[in-house]
This record gives sequence, C-alpha cells and structure tokens, in this order.
Amino acid sequence: MISAQAWADTRRLWDYHQMGHTPRPCSVAIGLGSHDLGVAETAVDLYKRGMAPLLVFTGSTSPTTRERMPRGEAVHYRERALELGVPDSAIVVEPRARNTGENIRFSRELLEDAGVDVASVLLISKPYEERRAYATARKLWPEVEVVSASTPMTLDEYVDSIGDARLVIDMLVGALQRLLIYPEQGFMISQPVPDDVREAYERLCHAGFTSRLLATDRPSA
Repeated sequence: MISAQAWADTRRLWDYHQMGHTPRPCSVAIGLGSHDLGVAETAVDLYKRGMAPLLVFTGSTSPTTRERMPRGEAVHYRERALELGVPDSAIVVEPRARNTGENIRFSRELLEDAGVDVASVLLISKPYEERRAYATARKLWPEVEVVSASTPMTLDEYVDSIGDARLVIDMLVGALQRLLIYPEQGFMISQPVPDDVREAYERLCHAGFTSRLLATDRPSA
C-alpha cells in the first residue's frame, strides 16, 4: 500500500522533473535511449510537426533493455521511426552511449563529424528525466540552446504504462538524487531544488523508495 503522503510527494517530484518547455523548431532533435519506445514516437511526432529536420537516436543497451531491445536502444528507436514514416535520410543512430552523459557527448561528436551546424537541440527523454537531461546537456554542450521534451502524460498515465507504481516512485527518487549529487561530480549543471521538493524526496527515501538510489550520499531509511 502506498500512502496518500507518498503519492503527494511523488507528484511533487514528477512536476519538478519536467521542465515545462514549449517545443519549438531546433537544429536537431535527440532521442535519449531507454526502455521506452514512446521517446522515439514523440521524436517522430515533433519531426512531423516541423520541430527538427534531423533525428538523432542515441543509446546502446542496459540490463533493463537488453532483452526488450537486443539490437540496441538507438537501433530500435530508428526502426520505430521508420515504421512511422520518417525517411531514413532524416535519422542518425548513435549506438554506443550507456548513460545520459555519453548520450550527449557522443551525439555531439557524431554531429560535429558530420558537419551539422547545431545552434539548438530538442532533447527528448522519458517524462521524469527531462530535468536531468537538460542539466547534463547544459554542462556538456553549453554553447547550444536546449529545449526539453517528452511524451505529454500525467503521472497516473505513466504509472499505468509501466505497470509498477513502486518502481516508478523509485525511479523518480533516483533521478532527484542524481540532480542533487551529480553537479559536484561535474556531470551536470546545478539546478535549484525547492525546499518542498527536497522534503518530498527525503520522505520518500525514509519510506523505503530507494531501489534506484546510488550508494553515495544515500539517505538512511
């Protein structure tokens, strides 16, 4: 049973993780690899709406995607985009990245090598990863403007799509921890975290939603 307080705290984290950017035309769209094919589908929707002339899909495999996407996250994203009508000439695949930092670095290198002039990036992630992706890109690619995007959906809809409420809460808690500790490690820029978000995070940690926390600076339950 998940308490009413835990759900309220989860909603606070969910809202904070989303940047609230309005999609606008950018030089390129980058879909960050994950277990969620919805990232590719949202990238296709934005492409068809004229928000980017080129789609970059980035990602290798992870323990959570190896069985579902055996050819690699970026490759499966590409295949889904082709199914939805995007021409192959408008898709670039970056198949090596294993984390958000590599997603950004390797995509940047790939575009630079291809001679693509990038002034702005439409960065597409899972809904609860918008802020983490934004903060990482601003650190590793500071000269471009970053617009965050994800599949428009509510927390309830996302929980239904995953089918495991506790896992979703764990993921939101883990993403918040990284926003707190990664700036000091040089992985992303620092983001202001309101007191009510920190308090919600700490209550969820103490309530045991800790499976996605890193050992470093891990709050005691």
